[in-house]
This record gives sequence, structure tokens and C-alpha cells, in this order.
Amino acid sequence: MLQRLYSWTMSLADHPRALWALAIVSFIESSIFPIPPDVLMIPMILAAPSRAWLIALVALVSSVLGGIFGYAIGYFAFEQIGEPILMSLGKADAVAEFSTRFNDFGFWAVLGAGITPFPYKVITIMSGFTGMPMGTFIATSILARGIRFFLVAGLLRRFGEPIRDFIENRLGLVTTVFLVLLFGGFLVVRYL
Repeated sequence: MLQRLYSWTMSLADHPRALWALAIVSFIESSIFPIPPDVLMIPMILAAPSRAWLIALVALVSSVLGGIFGYAIGYFAFEQIGEPILMSLGKADAVAEFSTRFNDFGFWAVLGAGITPFPYKVITIMSGFTGMPMGTFIATSILARGIRFFLVAGLLRRFGEPIRDFIENRLGLVTTVFLVLLFGGFLVVRYL
């Protein structure tokens, strides 16, 4: 089953709408969706390494636009939309304490969340809720998401074939590790 899913995902890289799918996932991941765009980006780059920079650029632009949407949720509709999203991540109780300190570390918070697996949507919503200056938010988002997506693209472009061989030969292990890391990330976020 995993092999069929992997083969199907790899075949999507050549699909004419693959970049659109990546753009949509990157956009909504930055504001409401819990699954990172890496799930699509990595197989797309492994299947078509010559398109690595384009794939990273699509993820970057879409993610930053989605981050602006997340910022708007926090700024204009925190109680109606933002708070329920944060509650689903187990972060609603920390909002009051977090919002008093957030803008002191705003640049670093956005940079850290943009580069790491920490749910970026938490930071985009909180940036809007706390009134972080929009220019700082956008510039930091571009820097952070650019580092993340272009670093992944560069590594996969450079070392793609050995990585692809490793994944294909150990698909069960790679899937298990990925799921454990993803679930662990959600637990860390929930209890942080």
C-alpha cells in the first residue's frame, strides 16, 4: 500500500496541476491547515530535480500569501476563526500570556516558526492578533520560508538520487519516522 501511495505521489510531480496543488497546500498550511507543504514538495523535487527552484518558489510565494491571510485572521477575526484554530492546536490558554510577550520577540518568533516544523499558522494568526507591524511580518516570513523551502530544494537537488534510493528502499521506515515526527510535533505544540 505504501509503495502504491509513494508511486502515485511521485507521478503527481509531472502532472500539469502539481504546482497548483502545492500552491494551495502551502497557502492554507500558513493559516489553517495542519499538514506542511513538504509532504508534496519533497516528492515533487525528487521526481523532477531540475524544477527544484521553481517548486521552492511556488511554496515560498504561496506560503507567504497564506501567512498574510493568517495575519488577517488574527487581526480581523481572532475570536471567530483564529481562536478556534489555536484551540484545536491546544494553544488557546496560552494566548493571553503569549500576546503580551509576542511582539518583543516577534521577528524571532516568525523566523523560528517559518524555518522549523513549528506550526507557522500559530505565528501568522498571533502576528495579526498582537498587531505586529505588517512590514516586519512579511519581510521575516519571506526570509524564514525562503530559507526553509530553498534549503530543502537545494539539498534535494544536490543529493536527490541517493535520498530517493534511500526512501524507495526503506519506505516503511521513512513513513514511520515521518509520522512519528509529525505526531511528535503536534504534541510539542500542544504542550509547549
